[in-house]
Amino acid sequence: MKQLGPNIRILRKQKGWTQAQLAEKLNVNRSLIGAYEDARSEPRLDTLQLFCHLFGVSLEALLYKKLDQKSPSPIRSDYPLRILPVAVEPSGRELISLIPQKAAAGYTQGYADTEYIEGLKSISLPLPELQQSGTLRIFQIEGDSMLPVQPGSYIIGEFEENWETLKNNACYILLTLNDGIVYKRIENELSSKNRLLLKSDNTEYKPYYLDALEILEVWRAKGILSFQVPGEKDLQDMHYQKMMQGIDELKTELQELKFRLKNEA
Repeated sequence: MKQLGPNIRILRKQKGWTQAQLAEKLNVNRSLIGAYEDARSEPRLDTLQLFCHLFGVSLEALLYKKLDQKSPSPIRSDYPLRILPVAVEPSGRELISLIPQKAAAGYTQGYADTEYIEGLKSISLPLPELQQSGTLRIFQIEGDSMLPVQPGSYIIGEFEENWETLKNNACYILLTLNDGIVYKRIENELSSKNRLLLKSDNTEYKPYYLDALEILEVWRAKGILSFQVPGEKDLQDMHYQKMMQGIDELKTELQELKFRLKNEA
């Protein structure tokens, strides 16, 4: 770890950040950055993970490689290290941690902290559809960007270790560096452009890109728990959304047809 302090200073200066600016990004006191750089204190594991995200380096390079002030920092060849603490029963069986809306902000800071995860409410769901799944967590979502999934619904997510295999048009819970927890449908552009395209099922929300450096965790949606029974108006809204989505798709196909005919002329 003797390279950690000097490497933090070098990478910070390469970014053009002051100690105060870096401290703000990490949500820590400025004095802690000075202590890290002078090797008077060592960051916690979750803070090390954030350093890797911010600087775009592997944990191995940050801790052990002697970085050069004049050359670009070594970009990691893999995606960020993802440390996954889990809650377990005395028997050793994994439990499913619950992250309600009121805990979302705390989870962004404590997702890599074993004590924090153990302090969350945890449950067991003996459902046959989940028996062959890996590590699971339940996230409560807010907002209406994924209608017909209602605000306040709970999404059962399975942890995704390999981000390169994320499936297009599938729904995922993403823990992000700046936007907290988001639930979106994705287009995977990590291998080509190092980013994801996030799409809402509610057509009133426009798609947007999320850089890989902004991603902390990814959870594939396995199921939905909701205590809101759809009413007649909800069904009408759902049919309207599907109709508008169909119209948008027809417009796109028409534009593509016009473009092809123009090129063939």
